[in-house]
Amino acid sequence: MHIQAKNIHKSYGSIHANEDITLEIKPGVIMGLLGENGAGKSTFVKVLAGTIEMDSGNIEINGLPASIHSPSDAIALGIGLLHQDTCDFPTMGISENLQVGVPKKFFNSKQRWKEFAELQSGLGFHINLYQKIGDLTLGERQQLELLRLLWNGANLLILDEPTTGISRHQKQLLFAALRKLVEDGKNIIFVSHKLEDIQELCSRVAILRKGKLVGTLDVPCSDDDLVEMMFGRKLIRNNPCRNPSTESCLKIEGLAIETSKERFSDIDLQIQRGEVIGLAGMEGSGQNHFLRVLAGLSNPIQGTISINSHTYRRWLCFQMQREGIFFVPAGRLEDALLPGLTLQEHFYLSTRNVPFLIKKKKIVSSANEAIAQFNIKGQPSSFVEELSGGNQQRLVLAMQKKDSRLMLLEYPTRGLDIESANWVWEILRGRCEMGTSIIFSSQDLDELLFYADRIIVFYGNRVSKPIQASKMDENLLGSMIGGKNWEEAV
Repeated sequence: MHIQAKNIHKSYGSIHANEDITLEIKPGVIMGLLGENGAGKSTFVKVLAGTIEMDSGNIEINGLPASIHSPSDAIALGIGLLHQDTCDFPTMGISENLQVGVPKKFFNSKQRWKEFAELQSGLGFHINLYQKIGDLTLGERQQLELLRLLWNGANLLILDEPTTGISRHQKQLLFAALRKLVEDGKNIIFVSHKLEDIQELCSRVAILRKGKLVGTLDVPCSDDDLVEMMFGRKLIRNNPCRNPSTESCLKIEGLAIETSKERFSDIDLQIQRGEVIGLAGMEGSGQNHFLRVLAGLSNPIQGTISINSHTYRRWLCFQMQREGIFFVPAGRLEDALLPGLTLQEHFYLSTRNVPFLIKKKKIVSSANEAIAQFNIKGQPSSFVEELSGGNQQRLVLAMQKKDSRLMLLEYPTRGLDIESANWVWEILRGRCEMGTSIIFSSQDLDELLFYADRIIVFYGNRVSKPIQASKMDENLLGSMIGGKNWEEAV
């Protein structure tokens, strides 16, 4: 399949998301699409996939003009998009999800299900189709969406930030599947902000900056060249602040929690003011459930949490917020933001002591201040679903209280480019200096080792004692995540 996009333009009000982009995607090539958050990557691939319509430009497939006005138009032409946030229904069964949008005549076709089983086996995936979507890990949900696109006839597969929030094992499985698909004649566009993923998987990369195509390169190539093309300058990561207070923030004793897969017992942890605790483990190993228990969103089986001389055996989200404990989930649009509401409405709803009568000028003014401070690429009147993933993350952080006692963060730099990730940790470091403690989960070993003071590893039904990050390296941490060398670290 030979794709040519010519002079693509797309604007959102005064924001020119795509400006005169011309790009050729040749058969048998995994084409990387690289750029900072808000560079226009997602907009461009959504134009190709029919999710949004371009303002002007042309798309040709195998030399013929293509008219793409909807996702159904795109899939009919063999173009399928795997979105950054999976498009499924968590409360429904897998087979029900797969049948959404499929003609009725295929609903109970044995041949169709046989084709699906062969697709899954050929790509090395092992998903039990008798589960609910909500029981799957993010990596498994992505695998299922990839299978669904292939099952419906996609020949050009567009993957928008597919490695965000998945484990290293899931990433290796995904990359192996994509290489096999290219060998079988499929086309791949791989959208990412991660240099290491582009270097490992792609044979060519196109770089966008501020809505424009700034160039293409053959891969492998220099990381420094890619960074300079992405940002127009070299970037330096600032060293974290490692000066926690001796004053206690909170104390956890005898905590026992249970997930759908595992049970963890006898978790003890004392956190100091200004300390950063990293949670490591394979996807679905329990670290994110631990965060939700601390936030009061899930119930522990037993144990206590002590804050400000108050000891809780059972606690709720509003109690934890009253104690200054706030949770930032990984699913921005699912759990943190409200699609259909604007930025100014989100800032207003996140303020304390909201007055009965709304003063619109004051709301707009406050929103403009926060947008400028957090460098969000949007207007007070912009809807949150119109923002890029990185700008949605900036919005979520901008809504957090500055006087937090403890911030609980699921994958705080999920979907962020290098500059945005550095910026997030600058903000978090400033909060630590003000006395806020942080517990965060991450699949990025380098992020855990660089920013955490201590690290807790989850594996199977085991939870390690907190380990000084300065005493670990990537090899040791990686082996512990796989269940090895626990005695060496502890």
